[in-house]
Parts: sequence; C-alpha cells; structure tokens
Amino acid sequence: MSDRYLGFANSNLGRRLVDALGLPRPVPLERWQAGRLRPVEGALVLGGGPLAKQVEAFAARLTGECYRFDDDTLASPAWVAGLGPKLKALVFDASHLSDSDQLKQLREFFQPLLRSLAPCAHIVILGRPPESLDDPQALVAQRALEGFSRSLGKELRNGATANLLYVGSDGEDQLEGALRFFLSPKSAFVCGQVLRLGHCTAHVEDWTRPLAGRRALVTGAARGIGAAIAETLARDGAQVTLLDVPQAQKDLDALAERLGGRALALDICAADAATQLVESLPEGLDIVVHNAGITRDKTLANLTPEYWDAVLAVNLKAPQVLTQALFEAGKLHDGARITLLASVSGIAGNRGQANYAASKAGLIGFAQAWAPKLAEHGASINAIAPGFIETHMTAAMPIGLREAGRRLSSLGQGGLPQDVAEAIAWLSQPGSGTVNGQVLRVCGQALMGA
Repeated sequence: MSDRYLGFANSNLGRRLVDALGLPRPVPLERWQAGRLRPVEGALVLGGGPLAKQVEAFAARLTGECYRFDDDTLASPAWVAGLGPKLKALVFDASHLSDSDQLKQLREFFQPLLRSLAPCAHIVILGRPPESLDDPQALVAQRALEGFSRSLGKELRNGATANLLYVGSDGEDQLEGALRFFLSPKSAFVCGQVLRLGHCTAHVEDWTRPLAGRRALVTGAARGIGAAIAETLARDGAQVTLLDVPQAQKDLDALAERLGGRALALDICAADAATQLVESLPEGLDIVVHNAGITRDKTLANLTPEYWDAVLAVNLKAPQVLTQALFEAGKLHDGARITLLASVSGIAGNRGQANYAASKAGLIGFAQAWAPKLAEHGASINAIAPGFIETHMTAAMPIGLREAGRRLSSLGQGGLPQDVAEAIAWLSQPGSGTVNGQVLRVCGQALMGA
C-alpha cells in the first residue's frame, strides 16, 4: 500500500500546505538501484581519530569525492564551509576519545557540517566497545557515544541517518564492508542503531556480487518481505531455495523460476519438517533466513490457547528445530550466516501482541545463545528487528494505527520490504561474520523501544 500522505506532502500543493500548518514533511528515501557503481554518490567527509585514516585508504572504492574536516593527519583535500559541495556521507572516528572532556570533539566536528548535508545523507560514528576498555574514563566516554548518536539521528532531517559502530581491535579489517552498507542507500531505513564489529577472517571477493557461489534458504519466501529477501540475495549472487507452505505453491514456483532458484513447499511446523528439509538440501547451506512468521493478535485476557500455540510454534519453535537439525546433519557450512526475523515488538512489546512479542524476543535470545557455538565454525547468527514495513499485513491495519506506525519514527514514514532485505543481504556476506549474536533494527529509528 502506498503512503498517500508522503506523496501529498512532497507535491507542489502539499509542500506549501503542510509547511504552512507546521506538519511533518518526510522526504522520500533514496534506495539502492541496479547499475549503481559506488556506495556513496556524492561527497564523503572524514575526521577524528586513527580509524579515519584507515577509512581514507579505501575511500576511493566508496566514492569519487573524499574530503577531510578538522583533521590534518589525512591526505584528502579539506572541506570548507560555503565552498565545498553538499555532503552525502560523514564518518567521524571517535575511538580515540578517552575522557568526558574530549567528547566536545563531537560537537566541533558535526555542528559546522550538519547544515551542508545533502538529502538522504548517511552518518557513521566509529568507537571502541566500552566493555573492552580497562580505563574507566575511556569506558565512560565511549559509552556516551550511544546517547549522542541516537540523539543525532532524531535531529537529522531530509531523510538523513546516523548510526554507531563499535569497532573491536579484531574487527578493523571489516570496516569497508560495514561502511558499504551504512553509508549507502541500502541502509535507507536504518537509523539510531549501535553494532559491534568483532573478529572475522572471511572477506568479500567481488563487491558487485558479494554472495556469489553461496547457497541460501529463505523461509516464508512466497511473497512480501520473504520474496524481497530472496530477490535481493539472488541479485547479490546467491543460489536461493525458497520455502513456504504448500498453499503458496503457485506463488513460490513463479518466484523460484524468475530467480533461477528452487521452490520447496513445506509446513515448517510438521512433525517431519526437519527431516524433510535436511533431505532436500544435499549440498548444504551458506545462508539461512528464518523469515516465516504469523500473527494472531488478541489482548492477553482474550488470547486463546490456540492463538498462543500457533504463533509460538511458527515464529519461535520452528526456527530452533530446523536450525538444530541443519547443524547436527552438517548442512550448515563453515562460515554460514543465519538471520532471524524478529521485530521491534519483541524489544518494546505491543498491546495485543503478547504471543507475537514473546516469540520475537525469543528469537533474539536464540541468536545470543547460538552465537558462541557458531563462531567456533566461523559462522554467525543475528536478528533483524523490522519496525513498520509497508506490506499487505500493515495495509490491513486500522488507519489510525497505520499512520502512527509510519510517523512515529525519526524518518517519519514506513519502510519497504527492500529495506529489510538489504540488511539481511549485508549480514549474509562472508565478512559480516564480524557481527554475531546481535540485533539490527530496520525501523527508521522508531520511537518504540531503544
């Protein structure tokens, strides 16, 4: 369903009217298009500590325009306010900030630049994981970055985003892959997020097809977000197996044929589902996306046992059973990437969704529990927590709830299935094992939750 307010607010008449009434005017987000050559189409400005110099070394692969600001250690030309171009991306390395007094460098870097941002700009702040630091003052300073970055994300306008990456000393060589995602339109609906980059020895060999040669399984793939995930993984070079219930066989076959993939009709809650799945995957998997899920919404006072059991079975139990079976059968290759579709409801809760929120919070726990075990095999598991995404399900919501879901975020609009798919495609890359046991919200920095 299209967002009619978004379209009207950006029309000639609508722009004048909403501005006169003081109403929000969210900007249509720039998203990744086929044929794009670089992650950043426009000027990138670097500054801060030593990691900025590391980013500068591969900046030419990110953009054709790289500048420095307030940093004489970098070789790039200086960006000068009023003379330089509009800014499409900013990277500030705050990893060197070791006490509270040094935090003023955040204001000194960002304040002069913010009025020169181009529409849909992307900002990334780099830091060190606070828990890895022995110096209490340094820990405090690095933890402060989280509050700063989230607040910055809520102040930005015109579709801009801000995110924080805590880079471990063993995660520095994966910076390029992370910035290719967070500085590009692939992260259009990701804002106010905090991730930690850790150890990972695998690397992407071809950035034009980063998933080339990898075998992927997507559950709930017949339509909606699942279909978008399958399409994006195939675009990036993966060979996809599309799984959905037998009732969706027609849509499943059509999508598999279009993507050059394989359709697998299977009820993931069936008693023999794990056996059937293992037997159908003789060559094993590099990527698993547990997308299949259902809702059966009722307030707890009215929630029937059948509604509770159905949601927990599909959303939470089935991913655990199937993953365990794939692991024990040796079907998960070394370096495999598993992504679980959680939800912001699993983080913040939601009225009338006690069953759904429990299942999605459980998936986050599943990722945290399995991360150490999979890391021993160079594999990883993470959860994606979508916010309000424009799907058939959200189109059926009452208009008041639907509009609230769209507007109560820093970006003032709903996301698209493509936004979820792009995040999963990034987490599925070989080098993205640098992220493990974590949750990435794709929610436009919704005001619901942290």
